[in-house]
Amino acid sequence: MKDATLKKQKKQPNRLSYKGAWKDRLRKFVFGSKEKEGAGKQTVVYILLISIGFVYLYPLLYMISRSFMTVSDLLDSSIQWLPTEFYTDNYKNAARAMDFWKTFKDSVMVAGIPTLINVVICAIVGYGFARYNFPGKKILMGLLIFSFILPPQITMMPTYVFYTDMETWVKETFKLENFQMIGSLKSFTLPAILGQGLKSQIFILIFWQFFRQVPQALIEAAKIDGAGHFKSFARIAIPSAAPAILVVFLFSIVWYWNESYLTQLYVVGTTQDAVSSLSTLVVSLSTFETSYASAASQSGGQMVSINENIKMAGTMLSILPLLIMYFVLQRQFVESVDRTGITGE
Repeated sequence: MKDATLKKQKKQPNRLSYKGAWKDRLRKFVFGSKEKEGAGKQTVVYILLISIGFVYLYPLLYMISRSFMTVSDLLDSSIQWLPTEFYTDNYKNAARAMDFWKTFKDSVMVAGIPTLINVVICAIVGYGFARYNFPGKKILMGLLIFSFILPPQITMMPTYVFYTDMETWVKETFKLENFQMIGSLKSFTLPAILGQGLKSQIFILIFWQFFRQVPQALIEAAKIDGAGHFKSFARIAIPSAAPAILVVFLFSIVWYWNESYLTQLYVVGTTQDAVSSLSTLVVSLSTFETSYASAASQSGGQMVSINENIKMAGTMLSILPLLIMYFVLQRQFVESVDRTGITGE
């Protein structure tokens, strides 16, 4: 009897320990441990990422699918995603209507030149805020943040009036009859030179945040070696600010590229007296139907009537350069965003 009781007592702890070990293994498999993430946690994360990614990718996939369809595919209700043939005439007709290569060059100029100026000026201003203390610094920082909060629709018309008055003043004072603010690239470049480019406030804050992280010992060592303020900025601050420069460059060129209304109002011009030869892909897309009708009448019947598929092709052409740039610089962009700390980390 004693032997049987002892055997039962020995078996009971082994059974409990087996159940506890099984539960522990199940918990580690689902929730993971310090060394490894669990399968359950990874499954939930991947489901969320795929769902969110599909929400963002669905319009792009729909646009790509529609842009390669023929008119018969568009009218066939059984065809939803895959076209019956790889039809590229939609892109040819859209590119002809948008005058693609000319507007592409204009888009690079309109977005690229102010972007380069933005990078240089915002880096200088951000470095000044980060490294120097001067009277009124907090007030200027407050004004900088407040100007970023203001929507551009509020300042749009006052800015337009200011540009026209400035244009008149320069012509009368300096006798420059050919000077134009409205209907020229100056309406984007001059504000960028003065630190008032498109979204330049957030770029100044990015550089300010980054330059604060540069060790002060490096700047002091450069001063001991005889470097002045500008040399310290050029030799110490700028080389270490490559991630911030890349982030500012990409954000700025995307915002300038996608800006349609301000580009139409300031650069392209809306009046007969102030009409520029410049145009952009986004501006051409906003007037796509009118441009397509004009190109179709000049082609002598070589272009079909406009339909949804051609509109999707034109939209795809307007964002294609940005997509290519993002895919090429994707890794550097993500690393730069992480290193600049603009996510609040």
